[in-house]
Amino acid sequence: MKFIVSSNQLLKQLQVLGGVINTSNTLPILDNFLFELNQDRLTITASDLETSMSASLTVESDSSGNIALPARLLLDTLKTFPEQPLTFSAMEANTIEISANNGKYSIAYVPGDEFPKAVHIKDPSKTVIMGDTLATAINATLFASGNDDLRPVMSGVFFQFSSEGLTFVATDAHKLVKYTRTDLSTESAAEFIMPKKALQILKGILQGSEEDISIEYNETNAQFTFDSTTLSCRLIDGKYPNYEAVIPKENPNVMTISREPFLNSLRRVSIFSNKTTHQIRLKIAGAELNISAEDYDFSNKAEERLTCQYSGDDIQIGFNSRFIVEMLSNLAAEDVSLAMSLPNRAGIITPLDNVEDGEHITMLVMPVMLND
Repeated sequence: MKFIVSSNQLLKQLQVLGGVINTSNTLPILDNFLFELNQDRLTITASDLETSMSASLTVESDSSGNIALPARLLLDTLKTFPEQPLTFSAMEANTIEISANNGKYSIAYVPGDEFPKAVHIKDPSKTVIMGDTLATAINATLFASGNDDLRPVMSGVFFQFSSEGLTFVATDAHKLVKYTRTDLSTESAAEFIMPKKALQILKGILQGSEEDISIEYNETNAQFTFDSTTLSCRLIDGKYPNYEAVIPKENPNVMTISREPFLNSLRRVSIFSNKTTHQIRLKIAGAELNISAEDYDFSNKAEERLTCQYSGDDIQIGFNSRFIVEMLSNLAAEDVSLAMSLPNRAGIITPLDNVEDGEHITMLVMPVMLND
């Protein structure tokens, strides 16, 4: 087995695939990249058993074979090379020799047959979506997913496809984001929960991509195919909570405000809030918003006033500042609205501009009890 490849091209692919590999693996073979050579086509795979990712690139070769090479050693070595052709040659005693412009490096390999095979998805349904659109949907929702091992269904993003549109939902029970595209649809309805790790990898690769992504899925697995890359993962098993039931329908008290000043004000005032609850108080009356926080343990206190447009009854409501800051930071809108009904009911944040046709974003944040 022998091939010649560009060092930069190889490094670029391995850095993307490296995101799949865990820092500690139950199977030692998973600390490796699988290299499968078929003439001038080299396919490299990384896996953690739950998620597998493969990428193909063109190399100079007329041989075939498969070997598994240690990921960390390979990445650390390639990062130090300037752009140059590298020759990989399989030697005796299960080693591969890498020849560069000014040196030779030998690495022990494991036979590729020991590497776990990627899951083949039986009878899949299929949806095609543009890369950047999928990246935007992941970006808008992923931060709101939970980290509770006892509720695994809430640790991923809920994909809901139908003839009316594509919906992506994430929640951790304190905050919820629903991202919908009514300009896209599928013939048959489908619902599944995507794990966080696979989405984080996809988000990084697909940002700004105008390539079409093919999503194939069945009851247990999903597979994303684009360019010469394939990512497959096991879906989170379980039923997603009825998120529509927690979104209040009647919200007569609506505040409209510039996002940037509101966000900066919240960041400043929250520094003075209690370090456990991060509680801030919003007091809205007329065209004035009063944002305040107090840490009784240390006698720290802050208060700021902003102008806003408001229709509804005067209201005082408390929120965890970290949740609102996170939500506003993930929006690109100039202006946002915060719709409320009562101080003990969820607030709904919606962007008022900078959204594409057919794009709808709803962000829900649960209130906290105010210390009066």
